[in-house]
Amino acid sequence: MQLNLPPIIPYAVGCILILFGALRINYLGAPRVRKRNDDDESAGEVSGDRTVEPEERLQRGPQQRRHIRWGIIWILLGLFLVISTFVQVRRG
Repeated sequence: MQLNLPPIIPYAVGCILILFGALRINYLGAPRVRKRNDDDESAGEVSGDRTVEPEERLQRGPQQRRHIRWGIIWILLGLFLVISTFVQVRRG
């Protein structure tokens, strides 16, 4: 069974997957960084019973790594859809 779709549909879905995968990586996969004020200590700040160094706040948690992985999967799926549609259209 062969399904005949206009090529614009898989191209559009592939482009949407690529776009939203990149946005997911950029916005949801980025580490959470608190903006520093002028009155913050240069060595770090005290949080409870320990000192939090500025480098510690730049680490990615498991949620950010998950968003990065799924964003890459979305981008790869979108690329596969666009490339396979292109090959299918060229074949005739």
